[in-house]
Amino acid sequence: MKPSKISSSKPNAIFLKVIAAVWLSLSLIGFLDATYLTIQHYRGMFLDCGPLMDCDVVMTSPFAVIGGIPLALLGALYYLAILILTVAYYDRKHLFLLSVIANVTILGFLTSLFLFYLQAVVIRAFCFYCLLSTFCATGLFVSAMICRCRLKSHA
Repeated sequence: MKPSKISSSKPNAIFLKVIAAVWLSLSLIGFLDATYLTIQHYRGMFLDCGPLMDCDVVMTSPFAVIGGIPLALLGALYYLAILILTVAYYDRKHLFLLSVIANVTILGFLTSLFLFYLQAVVIRAFCFYCLLSTFCATGLFVSAMICRCRLKSHA
């Protein structure tokens, strides 16, 4: 059974191009952000993100690493996966890929919510780069849910 392709209706096609552009943009920003944090982690560099943020406090907390793996590396892999899936969607135009992206963004969003909670309540410090990642993950999730709802209403 072949995956179904997107209908060729003009409004739907334009909408999906815009959504895919949003996904490409947010996943690229998130990937670059998380990659930077990963590099800084492995270099052991001090993270200074201005007088209003405590990036170093957040990034050196016990919550920044799971089993020796920096969360930033996991974030980079998450954003890279979204980026690759979106490029695959641009190439193939299969609904299945949209569904996979939408499902993956749920995981990213829930993880970001938990990490935001840790910054706000447990660590009591915020990292600009972490907040940027939260913004990207939330934008990916919201746009994916809008896409899912739009496709269901046009099915």
